[in-house]
Amino acid sequence: MKLRLIALGGNQPAWVADGVQEYAKRFAADWPFELIEVKPEKRAANRSVETVLAVEADRIRAQIPRQALTIALDERGEQLTTRELSARMTSWAREAPSAAFVIGSADGLDAALKTSAHFRLGLSRLTLPHGLARIFLVEQLYRAVSLLSAHPYHRD
Repeated sequence: MKLRLIALGGNQPAWVADGVQEYAKRFAADWPFELIEVKPEKRAANRSVETVLAVEADRIRAQIPRQALTIALDERGEQLTTRELSARMTSWAREAPSAAFVIGSADGLDAALKTSAHFRLGLSRLTLPHGLARIFLVEQLYRAVSLLSAHPYHRD
């Protein structure tokens, strides 16, 4: 199964890019990973947050492969253990050839995009900076995949 992280915003600090790249290069060939950065919409006083999020949602949808499952990162989404995430990934791999994990902008994700997602994943009840959420997610995806291949990376 191909794993794609679609994240709003670029120009992350070097430590974020380095962290994502470190885990991205570890994925096995049967679970390839890629990061797609999407340009956020400019905020303006005369535009509502909902309007801005709708424009961003269109940009995000353009990056989701046709048959991919969409997993929206949402602070109110379901929180899983690493083993539960690994089991979900096994199930998702039977349903689709790829999965697109979506991290929104500072204002989150468009409500319609979250509603249409196949799954809403919460990383933590804590507020995480955008860059740290990227690294956290990529590490957990790698850890979940390593469990599937019986790699000794994960320890309970």
